[in-house]
This record gives sequence, C-alpha cells and structure tokens, in this order.
Amino acid sequence: MKILSSAFLNNQQIPSIYTCDGENVSPPLSFSEVPKNAKSLVLIVDDPDAPAKIWVHWVVFNIDPAISEVLQNSVPKAGVEGMTDFGKPGYGGPCPPAGTHRYFFKLYALDTVFNLPQNSDKKAVEEAMKGHILDSAELIGLYKRQGDRPA
Repeated sequence: MKILSSAFLNNQQIPSIYTCDGENVSPPLSFSEVPKNAKSLVLIVDDPDAPAKIWVHWVVFNIDPAISEVLQNSVPKAGVEGMTDFGKPGYGGPCPPAGTHRYFFKLYALDTVFNLPQNSDKKAVEEAMKGHILDSAELIGLYKRQGDRPA
C-alpha cells in the first residue's frame, strides 16, 4: 500500500500553503495498492517532534477504501474527521515552535468500518484499529517555520 502527495516527496519540505504560515489547508494525497478486502481506511497525521507529546494534526476514519485521490483542502470520501490536538476536528497544518519537524501521514487499511463518535480522537481510533489492520503506509513531510533560526 502507498500514500503519496503531489505537493511534496517523502522526507521533503511541505509547502507553506499547507501550514500555519500559509492557508493551512490539507495537501493533495493519493492512495494506491489498497488491499482488495479492505472495508475502510484511516488517515492519521502527527508530529513526533513536538515538545510535550506527539501532536495530532488530523484524524480521519471510515474513509472509502476505493478512494485513490484526496484533493487539496478536502476530506477523503466518506471520511469522518476526528478530534485533533488543536481541540477541534479537521486538518491543522504544521506549525512547529522551533526547528524542523517531521509530519507523519499514516494510512491504514482495515477489515472493518467503525461505529465511533464523530469527534473520536487518535487514541480512540488507534484502540479501535487493534486487530483490524490489513496493511499500512506512511509519508513523511518536513517543515520549519519561516524566519525560524536553526535549532
């Protein structure tokens, strides 16, 4: 299974339009080689380099497994947006306090569809995923705030 973006390559800089320095909209994504028996997909975007904890930027579950493309500034088809560490559902772009941070776009193919509340957080979604993951893929983007001094 693969997750890619036409906006940035793996381990490369995320354009500022997708961050708090720009329009703070979600980047375009494409999914491929999803297992044929997948019933849903989950997308989790987080930053393990945040100072206090792994910061959650986007949680989307129950995504249609037939989807191959997510347009910029849109929610994946049939996807339900969960709660982020910004205190609300929806995409929250990179906005690191200092230095270059890594943003992990993690895609999971599942053998089930969740019956979770709409504003479920990453912890609840990951707990529900246990024993249901058929495959996974990851895309890492990097971002350093404009005008930030080297750490």
